[in-house]
Amino acid sequence: MKKIGLLLLLFCVLFACNNKDGIIKTTTVTLNFTHHWNGVPITSSDFDTIKFTNANGEKISIERLRYVLSNIQLGTNYTNYNLVNLTENNGLQLILEDVPTGNNTLNFTFGFNDTDNIDGIYQDLNSASFNVPGMLGGGYHFMQLDGKYIDTNSTEAGFNYHAIRAVDITDPENLVFQDTSFLVDLGTVLFTNNATIEIKMNLAEWFKNPNTWNLNELNTVLMPNFEAQKMMNENGKSVFSLGEVN
Repeated sequence: MKKIGLLLLLFCVLFACNNKDGIIKTTTVTLNFTHHWNGVPITSSDFDTIKFTNANGEKISIERLRYVLSNIQLGTNYTNYNLVNLTENNGLQLILEDVPTGNNTLNFTFGFNDTDNIDGIYQDLNSASFNVPGMLGGGYHFMQLDGKYIDTNSTEAGFNYHAIRAVDITDPENLVFQDTSFLVDLGTVLFTNNATIEIKMNLAEWFKNPNTWNLNELNTVLMPNFEAQKMMNENGKSVFSLGEVN
């Protein structure tokens, strides 16, 4: 009986020690979404003024910017999606609870992949009129970037740089889709206490890399333009970067 008692005592001690050593410390992390034009910060106060020049040499203004990031993952913490609306200063911060301290990978999807891009299921996006019309396959926008540009006649003209799942509508009865969402992997982030992580979007990249965007040719009615949507997908992959971690 004494031996059994000693074994039980030893087991309890070891178990307690292992539990103590194996405790995973968690913390609160805030993702802070910021925007810039080749390093020049952009806020909603910069809207409605011709003040930027794209890679094609067109002077432009921004009037609206909102976009969806989905499957946001920081370590073991997962968030379904977040609508960033710079126009109304909503969704610019996302608070994540119970994130393990230490090294954590940070990644997300721009837009919705085909599995998640289900028409009508996200009520807040429905209320925000972020839906894609049924004639284009339904689902949701990935981004709405609207503004003005100075055209070849030196006149202000509008542009609607709207990203959705690419759809070929050549045969309206047989729509052909291509998933133009994409994964953004910002690598590994280290923090030991409550932290703020900056996720930066460079709006200039939407117009230049790898496709130099000519707004005189590609300005409006881009949602049903299958090739334009694929170009947006290509350009978007250099848009996001990791900023400061505090």
